[in-house]
Amino acid sequence: MNITKFLITIFILFSFLSSFGQATIGANRSNLLGQELNPLQTAVPFLGIITNARSAAMGDMGVATSADENSAFHNPGKLCLVERDFGASISYNPWLRNLAPDMALYNIAGYYKLRKEDAIAVNFTYFDLGKIDFFDDQAIPQGQGTPQELSLSGTYSRLLSKKLSGGISLKYIYSNLLAGYTGPNAQSRAGQSAAADIGFYYNTDFFAAGKDMKLTVGIMINNIGGKLSYGINNRADYLPTTLKLGTMHTTELDEYNKISFGIEASKLLTPSPQFNSLGARFTNTSKSIVSAMLGSFGDAPGGFAEEIREIAIGTGAEYWYDNMFAVRGGYFHESTTKGGRQYVSLGLGIKYSVIGLDFAYLVATTRNSPLANSLRFSLNVNIEKPSKIKESAVE
Repeated sequence: MNITKFLITIFILFSFLSSFGQATIGANRSNLLGQELNPLQTAVPFLGIITNARSAAMGDMGVATSADENSAFHNPGKLCLVERDFGASISYNPWLRNLAPDMALYNIAGYYKLRKEDAIAVNFTYFDLGKIDFFDDQAIPQGQGTPQELSLSGTYSRLLSKKLSGGISLKYIYSNLLAGYTGPNAQSRAGQSAAADIGFYYNTDFFAAGKDMKLTVGIMINNIGGKLSYGINNRADYLPTTLKLGTMHTTELDEYNKISFGIEASKLLTPSPQFNSLGARFTNTSKSIVSAMLGSFGDAPGGFAEEIREIAIGTGAEYWYDNMFAVRGGYFHESTTKGGRQYVSLGLGIKYSVIGLDFAYLVATTRNSPLANSLRFSLNVNIEKPSKIKESAVE
């Protein structure tokens, strides 16, 4: 069995299953409504899956939403604005059950307020891709695989001024896609890498139309790190480094009711696949990390129009009654030529004392989408007295 071809096939399969917009229709150039099918490809696309139910219910928004237990994942810059001294969240995602009955994503997050102006957090994500039977070119069994991936990160966040905060996360990444493979070249190793997330968060309160309002803006670049390799033919692939920019507007309707609306744009900062003289797709993995990030804004073979199609948009809304009951909704859109994730998201949230429970449900708007009927559940705990975050310690 050609282990290189097998690994490339696994990359394509898992990129599609992870719904990170990196599935490819075939090895040759394809065309859809006059636009080239040219999705970006990276290693470990599971890092881009939104793990917690609150953000998933709002069109995958998170970079500019209010601070919560999962802030370190979405934007480390807003973590220091959480209102409690200690909090934790456990999320469960039965992933793509229409395709695989035993695939699931798990996440555990926790934070601790050091002082009024800063906080730390840890975040652990585990992706269980179920069981896979390996076969060679003659359909001879080569073992049963149990592929698995995980990431572990630590975060520090601090107020930089009354309205601006920033944060950084350092992350360890592990990916073992060939666990259990016993065929030729079975000595391939698990891929490992390290990365960083950097984010900033701006928030301001104001009074307009007789209502108290808040405007927030967030920006983050996540998964900035070294390429990941499985030790085969010296091949190394880029991490899913992503730029996210979003804003959210909140209006307090009265003492018990408030509503928020927001929008978020995201773009992978990795090289766009190119086409050779035969029309076959390939990705140049020889660039440095910085060169790849900077070049990602102008390397699409389709020019500016294709660069625009590489931007995914999420929009969402959240309504709270008495800070106890929430209703959420959103929409996520990614160009059909860049992966085609398009879905409506719905969700509910309930808080009682220190306990909270969030639920999200995705309704795919494209036919036969593997994301159809996806569910997410998050259990949240926030304890100790509320921190007076509105009284900034930075003058």
